[in-house]
Amino acid sequence: MSKGIQLGAVLPSARQLGRRALSLGVANAFDYAIQFLVPVVLVRCLDAADFGDYRLLWLAVGTVMSVATLAMPGSLYYFLPRSDAATKRLYINQTLLFLATSGLISGWAVSAWNPWLPEKMHVLTADEAIVPAFVALWVIAALLDALPTVDERVTWQAKMIIRLSAIRGVALSLAAFLTHDLESVLLALLAFVILKVAVLLRYVAQHHDLRAPLLRWRAFAGQLSYAAPLGVAGALYGLRAQSDQWVAAALFPLGMFAAFSIAAVLGPLMNLFRLSVNFAFLPSMSRLEAAGDVSGMLKLNSQANVMVAMLLCPLFAFVFVFAEELVTIIYTGTYVGAAPVMRVYILGLAGLVIELATITMLLRQAPFVMAVNLMALILAAGLNWLFARQIGLAGAAVGSVAAIYLDRVATLWRISRRTRVPMRRLQNWGALAQPMLFSALAAAFAWALVDRYFAASGPQVGVTVGGVLLLAAYGMLQGLFRWGRGRARL
Repeated sequence: MSKGIQLGAVLPSARQLGRRALSLGVANAFDYAIQFLVPVVLVRCLDAADFGDYRLLWLAVGTVMSVATLAMPGSLYYFLPRSDAATKRLYINQTLLFLATSGLISGWAVSAWNPWLPEKMHVLTADEAIVPAFVALWVIAALLDALPTVDERVTWQAKMIIRLSAIRGVALSLAAFLTHDLESVLLALLAFVILKVAVLLRYVAQHHDLRAPLLRWRAFAGQLSYAAPLGVAGALYGLRAQSDQWVAAALFPLGMFAAFSIAAVLGPLMNLFRLSVNFAFLPSMSRLEAAGDVSGMLKLNSQANVMVAMLLCPLFAFVFVFAEELVTIIYTGTYVGAAPVMRVYILGLAGLVIELATITMLLRQAPFVMAVNLMALILAAGLNWLFARQIGLAGAAVGSVAAIYLDRVATLWRISRRTRVPMRRLQNWGALAQPMLFSALAAAFAWALVDRYFAASGPQVGVTVGGVLLLAAYGMLQGLFRWGRGRARL
């Protein structure tokens, strides 16, 4: 028998689930830190064109991963917990077979053998084997990001995330530092993904056995029919999120595209905060929805959004006003063109503070979400192209920001119709506006003082003093607000 969860097993307690979420959160935060630090090394070891090619590779990989997996690894969350050992092995083998086939197709799509390959990708296919092999194996390795958690081996998963992230960061950084050559970095990436696939196969062999049954058409059709709608919705969202970078890659030189891609660094940080909060709130929201307490579910979602706003709004305001200094310190002055793009992105991230995906999931609104993502993809791509040609690099992000707000408004309207709760009561709009307003005021205060008294002191001094002043002003405004509210109650 498999060591995974069997039917009828005792469910973990809330405290156990909390510890699991915390361990995964810490591991994912470490992985994000490595992903953040590696480009900091690469910009100092590779020239602008090579670094642009490196970022273009990851844009292509991100696009492939949006489409190629079709949520098949995620479908195991549904099928494995309710299956015996032999059936679990069947579903895992089917997923591996699907990913291997999809990986081969994806490898061809990014190779020189693809006649429709974008012209700027041709530089990456100078060596015909490295990039296609890496992409094909990266698709297969995606199963390792889900399977141990499905098996509830969360500690193993968290440790492996940290180990693999550390290996990847050290390997890429050493390759770039020692050779200053993009091809060496690509070879390091290929060696890393081979290691990751080997770890995946060893895990499957140890816990589920690498043997038949490999495929049963009825079971495969059922698994694919379950995963496909989720996969299509995810693909549309992923393509929409990457449309601005493809526009920038198509219209601007690789050095400018590299700066543009740097500007998107805050997006993963936003997702990290969101996932951490969702892990804590989603189980309770699900229980409330199942019990018919829709208002309680909406209240919890509103509280989660206010919590995220309180944490992230000061950070976003700080980056907004000191964008040039931060880019210069972290990525060197070569990529200072990222600062205006970063400001446009921050305007969009402010809208994403209002998280609604958990509600649409609990209300079973997947078809509506797919339709919204399709419309948002078309709008974002069109506006990104138009504004990029009209106002330059920062304009390539305008459509993506507009699509975010279209998504929020349309989804709020749908939730309001579905729950019969007016839109004005779906969120605590006053509590959401407060940290946004206080952060903007504190950032303006910090920027004004730094510009007046520390303009000639260098970016490091300006950023340090500005951060301290912003936090002090933000804390003071919060304190005054709470004191005034307490006085009003008295």
